[in-house]
Amino acid sequence: MHTTKTAAEFLLYRTPNQWLETVLADFDTFLCDHASAEKKASGMAVTMISHYPDKTELVDIMGAIAVEELNHFREVIKIIHQRGKILAGDVKDNYVGELRKSFRKGSECYMMDRLIIAGIIEARGAERFGIIADGLPVGSLKDFYVTITESEQRHYATFLDLAYRYSDQDEVNQRIVELLTVEAKICAAQPFRAALH
Repeated sequence: MHTTKTAAEFLLYRTPNQWLETVLADFDTFLCDHASAEKKASGMAVTMISHYPDKTELVDIMGAIAVEELNHFREVIKIIHQRGKILAGDVKDNYVGELRKSFRKGSECYMMDRLIIAGIIEARGAERFGIIADGLPVGSLKDFYVTITESEQRHYATFLDLAYRYSDQDEVNQRIVELLTVEAKICAAQPFRAALH
């Protein structure tokens, strides 16, 4: 494994307290966004399998991640229903949309960028779910977000390890720095809302 940093250490932008305050003030809305994010993450893993069926290690790992993310989706739905709410429709994620603009053309570059950006998105999830876990009172919801944080931390490391597995290490290192800089600027420009991004 190449990745030893925690998500918070890896990322260049630190999420401010104002984001947590915004989320906690409208947690039901946040939960719907969280459910949507888990569903999209599962779908992304399945898409990777479809695009790279010849990459045996990637296919095995993406299959496991797809199932894990879908299980998280189900768990968040249960929490939403327990709170007497219903799932909302998906909302466009500008953060992910902006990151996707950084994808380069060319099959090798494109795959590297997809894996690194997926790792960065998972790292951001780990950082922010960790902030939520720290901000919630003791109880089952806090425990759930501690578990989710640990899962996102593993996923971020896994995506970056796959980037190193299939691409030149020095090129991956350079591209990580470039994309982390892009991601930090995107985060700094996003308005605070009751959403993961």
